Amino acid sequence: MQEKRADLDTIDIALLDAVQRDGQATAQDLSAALNLSASQAGRRRQRLEEAGVIRGYRARLDPEKLGLDVQAFVQVQLARHGAKEGTDFARLLRVRPEIISAWTMTGEADYLLRIYCPDLSALNMLIHDVLLAHPVVARVHSQIVMDQPKADAPLPVG
Repeated sequence: MQEKRADLDTIDIALLDAVQRDGQATAQDLSAALNLSASQAGRRRQRLEEAGVIRGYRARLDPEKLGLDVQAFVQVQLARHGAKEGTDFARLLRVRPEIISAWTMTGEADYLLRIYCPDLSALNMLIHDVLLAHPVVARVHSQIVMDQPKADAPLPVG
């Protein structure tokens, strides 16, 4: 069952937009942006955190400065679709740090993985020695990212 959508007013929406753009914004920063007192802005942020609308805050790191020069999207098709197979494959996804996100999909592929590796050799090893070697994996299709003309953006909250 899906949880009820949060009841947000225009100030909540503006606050969410502001903290998506700058997770380190102080209550004072938010008060200026929202035309509220710092205490009101802080209470609104706290309420949205407690309601689970704001899940947390993270730093955005530059993959190239970390030596992660290859980004790829990898589609994985499973040979079998039982509960055990899904659990086993999900375990693999959790333990491989190169796989930064994964989605289950409709269509030909069962999973879409977003992967960062230091080089093509490391991506090749991950695909052949890890993914294709997994007993439940039938097929893998990879696409290497050449450029990202639009960076990961904030969610459209308005």
